[in-house]
Amino acid sequence: MQHEDFLRTALDKRREQHAFRQLRTSGQLVDFCSNDYLGLARSERVQEAAHQISRQLPQVHGSGGSRLLAGNYELVEEAEKLIATFHDAPTGLIFNSGYDANLGFFASVPQKGDVIIYDQLIHASIRDGMRLSAAQTFSFLHNDLNDLEKKLANADGRVFVAVESVYSMDGDIAPLVEIAALCGRHHALLVVDEAHATGVVGEKGEGLVQTLGLQNRCFARIHTFGKAVGCHGAIVLGSPILRDYLINFCRAFIYTTALPPQAVAVILAAYDIFPDLNEERQHLMGLIRLFKSRLGGASETPIQVVMAPGNEQARGLAQHLQGKGMDVRAILHPTVPKGQERLRVVLHSFNTPEEVENLAATVLSYS
Repeated sequence: MQHEDFLRTALDKRREQHAFRQLRTSGQLVDFCSNDYLGLARSERVQEAAHQISRQLPQVHGSGGSRLLAGNYELVEEAEKLIATFHDAPTGLIFNSGYDANLGFFASVPQKGDVIIYDQLIHASIRDGMRLSAAQTFSFLHNDLNDLEKKLANADGRVFVAVESVYSMDGDIAPLVEIAALCGRHHALLVVDEAHATGVVGEKGEGLVQTLGLQNRCFARIHTFGKAVGCHGAIVLGSPILRDYLINFCRAFIYTTALPPQAVAVILAAYDIFPDLNEERQHLMGLIRLFKSRLGGASETPIQVVMAPGNEQARGLAQHLQGKGMDVRAILHPTVPKGQERLRVVLHSFNTPEEVENLAATVLSYS
C-alpha cells in the first residue's frame, strides 16, 4: 500500500544496516539466551507451589480492572508486603512489568525543576520514563564516579540519580557504595534498578543493594520478576509516602488492568523458592568462572560478552552458533553503539560445564 511507504523505507534501511529484527522461537537449542538465570521459568516446583496457592483463589482468569477499580485483591497486597519484607523495605507496589515500573516511576515522580542524572547505559524503559518527565535529564559516563560527581556538583534543586545494579548488555556491576556516598554528600535521591541482580546476587538472591547494606540509602529500588524470578511483573520498593504517591499519580499504574491472581501466585511461589537455591547459585558461579577462563571477559554475573564488531560479523557468529545447536543472540547497532556489537551470552544454573566448553570451542574455531 502506498500509504505504508514510509514504513517500508525505514525497514529497508534496517536491512541495509544488517539490523533488521525478526521474531523466532528457540526450538531445541541449548539456552544461552534467556534471562531465566535459575531456571525458575521452567521449574516444576514453582508450578506446583503456584498451583497450590491458586487452588485457594476464586476461579477467575483476570483481575477485572485496574487496582483502583475492581483489580485490587488480598493476594496482591499480601505479595507486596512479603516481598518488601524480604528486600528489607518499608513497603512496595507491584507493577505489571519492569518496563511499566521504570516508565511509570520516572514519568511521575521527578517534577518540573528537578534533575535526573543517569548512567549513560541505563535501560531503555528508564529513558522512556524520563522522556515523559518534566524534569531535566543529564547522563554521566558509564560507572564513572568522577563524571557523576561533576554532574552532581553542577545540579541545582532536587536531584535523582538513576543506575542499574547489574547492566544488561555487559553484565558489569555498578560501584554502588561509592555512588551512594556521592548521593549522600550532594543530597541526591538514589534510584536503583535491580532487574538483573534479583535472584542471583547476594546470599539469598536479594540483590546488590542489600548485599552491600545500602537499602536505607536508596530513595527507591525496582525489582523485576521476569529474569531470575522466572515469572512476570515488578515491584517498586520505597516509603509508604512513595507508594501512596505512585497510586495517585503514576499513570502506568493507574490506567492499566492489574495482574490476575494466578500471576501473583507464581510470583509468591518463586519468592518462596529462589532464596534457598544456594546450590544453583554456586553452580552458576562455577560456570561464570569457566566461561571467563576460556573466553575472557570482566563480568562476574551470568551475563557474558563476546565482542564481534559490526552487525554482519555479530549476526554471522550468532547464526553459526545456532547452527551448532546453541541459542546465542547477537546484540546489534543501534541497540549498542557502532563498533560495540557483540554476542550476549547468558549462563544459567541448568547449563552444564560441557555445554559451556562446547560454546567456547565453537567461538574460538569460528573464522
